[in-house]
Amino acid sequence: MKKLSIGTIRKVIHGSLVKGNDNLMISSVVTQAKQVESSNTLLFLLNPRTFDWRFIKKYLPCAIVTDRPIGHCPFGNNCTIIKVNKIKESYYDFIDFYRNQFDIPVIAVTGTCGKTTTKDMTRHILKHFYKTEGTVKSTNGESKHLSYLMKLNDSVEAAVYETAVAAPGYIKKSSRYFKPQIGIITNIGIDHLDQCKTLEGYIKAKGEMVKAVGEKGTLILNADDDNIKKISLEDFKGKIIYYGVGENSDYQASNIEFVPKGMSYILTVNNKRYKVFIPGYGVHQVYNSMAAIAAAYEVGISYRDSIKLLPSFKHLNSHFEVMKGLNQCQLIVDTWNINPTSLEASIKTMCEIAKNRKKIALVGSIDALGKNSRQLHQKVGDMICQYDLDVLITIGSQARYIALQCRRNGFKGKVYSFSSTEGVRRLLNQIVDKDTTLLTKCSMHDPAVINFVNNLKLKK
Repeated sequence: MKKLSIGTIRKVIHGSLVKGNDNLMISSVVTQAKQVESSNTLLFLLNPRTFDWRFIKKYLPCAIVTDRPIGHCPFGNNCTIIKVNKIKESYYDFIDFYRNQFDIPVIAVTGTCGKTTTKDMTRHILKHFYKTEGTVKSTNGESKHLSYLMKLNDSVEAAVYETAVAAPGYIKKSSRYFKPQIGIITNIGIDHLDQCKTLEGYIKAKGEMVKAVGEKGTLILNADDDNIKKISLEDFKGKIIYYGVGENSDYQASNIEFVPKGMSYILTVNNKRYKVFIPGYGVHQVYNSMAAIAAAYEVGISYRDSIKLLPSFKHLNSHFEVMKGLNQCQLIVDTWNINPTSLEASIKTMCEIAKNRKKIALVGSIDALGKNSRQLHQKVGDMICQYDLDVLITIGSQARYIALQCRRNGFKGKVYSFSSTEGVRRLLNQIVDKDTTLLTKCSMHDPAVINFVNNLKLKK
């Protein structure tokens, strides 16, 4: 954080000094007392009911902003107290002020799938030219916004943030903190219907990115995604960049090939062609890389420089990792997240790299599908029937509807359904060998299945 004096902050939030010192320099800002971890911290007391003086006892001097009485302070002038009229208004006055201290390019990435990889690819490129901050892994919830913003200081030259949509308003809230000028939407499938209720509601929530980047901002959009096309852009006056495989794309991929350890393709942009290699399998990786190249170019990095850097990019663990597994099989661990869109991408990619091997998919239940979870799992079963799999194994109460639908549709392979992981290892021992490719796909929030999959990895 860029250090600020209490005097400066008081002017910004229109606060009055109850006690303490205007000269106290603040080097950290939090919203909960239990988050105080160092001296010279400023606490915006958004929820006074959880406040306990003991949390800050070890970290004096510090300061508190409040809009209501909080009892007698036992620490004298070591604890500065500022009174404001409305705590939330003052808090966001500070957020606006602090973000506006930094005139740097900020990129926000959202999408049903690929947002973490696209964010990391973009940051991988940018960090070779600029000191870059951003989201850690996929820790993108609202509770982390303030801590990410506080990492900005005068040495930071660019930032890339992942903006999730667990419910309507999430991107709108994140934009209050980060104020991105460039927004990427990777794709929009079915997800988070427990909060967004319908696919249309989810599309609208993702579409908040249009306003997030502002009137003069830049949108980088997947031209081949039908649901992105449903986002209204009529009133958007900024710049729109499309990427995809179609001729209407500003960044167009062609000659896409699966090659050892990754993907190869020709990128056509501004009437020039470039050969691109990216580590990691799947056509979806081609899309992720095009979005990253486009974002980097908008920040001032040439196509050639971005393309040179992509081969050294390292994916997060559990993102379609290919390794040796049980009985010397080819094991694919893709357990970071699961939704219908990412599951189909994984199955499609497995079929490409497995070739003539026996193909087995082990699939867990899909979270956050709302009241129509059963029907949506059945649609996943319809999708799976389109692929040439030898065996489908489902684990979980909702995933069983995938298995049932496959049986109804005359799925050509064998289908097994388990309520838990019990018995699955025994089955796999019987059907998996060195000529098998085993795809494992589940949610990171399903620890039993995650632990089971980890035990399928060949011990080194």
